[in-house]
Parts: sequence; structure tokens; C-alpha cells
Amino acid sequence: MITILHNPRCSKSRAGVALLEEKGLEFEIIKYMDDPLTPDELTSVIVKLGKRPLDIIRKNEDVYKEEFADKELSDEEWMLAMLEHPRLLERPIVVNGDKAVIGRPTEAIETIL
Repeated sequence: MITILHNPRCSKSRAGVALLEEKGLEFEIIKYMDDPLTPDELTSVIVKLGKRPLDIIRKNEDVYKEEFADKELSDEEWMLAMLEHPRLLERPIVVNGDKAVIGRPTEAIETIL
């Protein structure tokens, strides 16, 4: 099952949903801003992305600039920051089985379909 971590307020995230719809794929939408990920879910996504937590942090977000920009945190601390502030999580993230990709650019999503 394909899953997209989606923020409806984000144009790139909406474009990711549109791409999946255009391809006629069945998928689940997780609005992670309304229904935050659990620690296990976030860990699973990061593993499937093959990245470190800092690699999927949105550094242009105000919360990053105000609270985290000048800090060097461990992977675990970055995970906790994303759990506390879901807005920090890069978007959209599409998961397909044991693979995941950040949908920026939107065409990147096609690499795991």
C-alpha cells in the first residue's frame, strides 16, 4: 500500500497527491499535522528514506529558525523535535513498501512506484 504524508496547505504536497491520483493508484493519505506520527512510525519512515533525521528537517520553518538553527542535536533529539513539531518534517513523503522518497521535486515520487 502506498502512503503519502501530506500537509494540505503545502503546494508540493498537493502536487504529490495529484500525481498519485493521475496515475490511478490506490493510496492512503496521512495528514501528519492533524494526526502526528508515532515514534515508531517516524523511525520507520526515516529508515525507508535511507536518511538521517536532520536530512528531512525543513530548515526554512520559523520553529527551526527560532528553536533549533544554532543547535547540534543527536539523531534521537531531532526525532523528538519532529514529533513535537511536525511542521519540521519535510513534505510530502511517499512510502511504498520498504521504500520512501521525499516528493521534491514531485517527479521523485515516480522512482518508487
